[in-house]
Amino acid sequence: MRPGAATIAGFPSLFGRLRIQPLRAAALAVALATSLTGCGAINRVPTLEESAKSSWSEVQNQYQRRADLIPNLVETVKGYAQQEKDVLIGVTEARAKASSVKVDASTVTDPQKFKEFQDAQNQLSGALGRLLVTVERYPDIKSNQNFLALQSQLEGTENRIAVARRDYIGAVQAYNTEVRTIPGRWIAAWFYPEAKPMETFTATPNSERPPSVKF
Repeated sequence: MRPGAATIAGFPSLFGRLRIQPLRAAALAVALATSLTGCGAINRVPTLEESAKSSWSEVQNQYQRRADLIPNLVETVKGYAQQEKDVLIGVTEARAKASSVKVDASTVTDPQKFKEFQDAQNQLSGALGRLLVTVERYPDIKSNQNFLALQSQLEGTENRIAVARRDYIGAVQAYNTEVRTIPGRWIAAWFYPEAKPMETFTATPNSERPPSVKF
């Protein structure tokens, strides 16, 4: 027997091992997928993603509600304080800009677009704040029934915005943690390669409480 013949006959060749490894890897992947499916882990990424998207829709709904209240608010104030033209124009322009920046579920992963949205909404909040400070100089406005109704609706909307933002931040935190940690990171890479971390709101001055709209 030639030296080395037993080794060749008794053990798989290097090429044989190389052919077997992909099969083993495939079998392992199938077994792992079956296990993950059985325990529900494989569905966690899309479940958390949909939850975050749903929370984002609620944020948009509440910001839209605020935008819808502004034209009536501006018209009511204008009837008593036409001389405050600059303030009224500032609110109207800020509303138009905020309404023009659209961030839907497909772009909520875009940092630049999300920042643009947040900046526009912050600018509108600032413009509204300046208008409401201006109103303090006009007691007649504060006794107008239409204005009082708008005040109540705006206050409620600001509270709902704060709640919707809080819920969205929590949902995104859960989703981002899942797609960035193991085994969620592996699951996302294997089964949901399109899944990307979502953007969330950054802290702004006084962001922990809604703007005051009490008169």
